[in-house]
Amino acid sequence: MSKEVQVLDKMFKVSIPSEEIQQSIQRLAQQINSDLKGKEVIFIGILNGCFMFAGDLFKHIDLECQITFLKLASYQGTSSSGNVKRLIGINENIEGKTVVIIEDIIDTGNTLDSIIKQLKGYEPAEIKVATLLYKPDAYEKTIPIDYMAFKIPNDFIIGYGLDYDGFGRNLKDIYTIIP
Repeated sequence: MSKEVQVLDKMFKVSIPSEEIQQSIQRLAQQINSDLKGKEVIFIGILNGCFMFAGDLFKHIDLECQITFLKLASYQGTSSSGNVKRLIGINENIEGKTVVIIEDIIDTGNTLDSIIKQLKGYEPAEIKVATLLYKPDAYEKTIPIDYMAFKIPNDFIIGYGLDYDGFGRNLKDIYTIIP
């Protein structure tokens, strides 16, 4: 039974139910806990989209670590604008630390590329990437994705923090647009 919702002028159907999302997040957290044990770690969530993923992931992280957030904008409507703007910067010292970037979704990789270039200026020991969703068909970069919950087709999606013009972030499942 496919659950559908209308957000503004578009219809969406469930593509990843919340139970699957939570199971994948626990799996990712276990992998991160194992890989980064003993390291000085700071998680950097990319707002707005990552807030649900970051919150749920962080509940399962057993490392001695910090979390902070950056806010950038690159989307308008249903397509990437291609412009990445840094809106809110970093206040924590990340020099010599392992940084884990928390993204809701990686599609072209342009936002990720911009974030990594900016973060390298702060001289972290290493930068890892954790994403809830990854669109391999849209990805244009060579940056390795260290932790990924789901590979998805290059469709427009909403829910679980992802939006359509600011709406739909509150949905607990992930929905795909119905063309």
